[in-house]
Amino acid sequence: MKKLLSILLALTLLLPSASFAQGSSLGDIRSHETDADMELMIEVYNYIQEAYPLELDNKAVIEGGLKGMLQAIDPYSDYYTPEEASQLYMELMGYFTGIGIYIEKQETYITIVETIEGANAKEAGLLAGDVIISIDGIDTRDMSLSEASSMIKGVKGTTVKLGIKRAGVEEILYFEIVRDEVIINPVSYSEIEEGIGYIRLSEFSQTAAIEIRRALGNFNTEGTRKIILDLRNNPGGLLDQAVKIAKEFVPQGPIVHIRERNTSLLTYSSYNNVPDYDLVVLVNENSASASEILAGAIRDRDAGILIGEKTYGKGIVQSIIPLENGSLIKMTTAEYLTPKYRSIHGIGIVPDVIIENADGVDLQMQKAIEELK
Repeated sequence: MKKLLSILLALTLLLPSASFAQGSSLGDIRSHETDADMELMIEVYNYIQEAYPLELDNKAVIEGGLKGMLQAIDPYSDYYTPEEASQLYMELMGYFTGIGIYIEKQETYITIVETIEGANAKEAGLLAGDVIISIDGIDTRDMSLSEASSMIKGVKGTTVKLGIKRAGVEEILYFEIVRDEVIINPVSYSEIEEGIGYIRLSEFSQTAAIEIRRALGNFNTEGTRKIILDLRNNPGGLLDQAVKIAKEFVPQGPIVHIRERNTSLLTYSSYNNVPDYDLVVLVNENSASASEILAGAIRDRDAGILIGEKTYGKGIVQSIIPLENGSLIKMTTAEYLTPKYRSIHGIGIVPDVIIENADGVDLQMQKAIEELK
């Protein structure tokens, strides 16, 4: 993300269907050292209150501290203000106001993972792989994903100016893009050759499994049993959607194992006795999180062939934890393992057939069609 997020503008994240429920109790984590650190935080806050000479926004100070605490854990954890939380919930349902890009944090800067078909960013010429170095003139170096997402999103009809560093282009490119409503159907599909169906899944949002079933239903009516499932540049999304989609393709048995702190392993399983499809799955370096859950299940359970490039390598789960004031925490709470108990975090999944595209030619798609013929 992990892809949303900005998270749909979009992030690379993997969210379970339930809120965070288990973890260490306060008694587990408290220590004399922790108590001293908490006292230090209070001491600094009090000093700010007493000595800062200008008008102070206490709410902003507290929110900044909360964001800093979560962002210190890993790049995928964050604190969302009530306004940001509202946007996130809308994005998980598949719509938001913005320019239509999926973004993720890569090293220092924010990178565009994919542009949404029909949205203003794609029309303006933004590309997957573009690095956002400024937003409305503000340097994005070390900016959090949620902060960048909030700045890019905004009121419909207003504009945002992005400074872009593009591979192979020496100068910085600038784009002024009008914000608009972005409604996301995460699935597109067509019969690309006789008897071969193609499904593109751009993210695992709330409607992903329903739309996948709709596509498969149409292919079933036409008697199409050979399927190419395209997960390239899919940054992830909801865990339950990944599991539901996997059940359409993976035979009876495990899909994914979830390991939380101080709890037994939780396994999600398929009950599909006889999968109906000859399946090829396309992946690349931007296939992340929930995409890797699905790809890992298909590979480990011999449900299809993976073609493309090694995946991103995000094997951890974030939970959404609502707070009383309408804000929320998005925090890493678990690790997931493939059906064969493989950890892929920081490693990724190597496809069965490794092939890179070149010179604007989709060699991965060509290879997928060849395999199904």
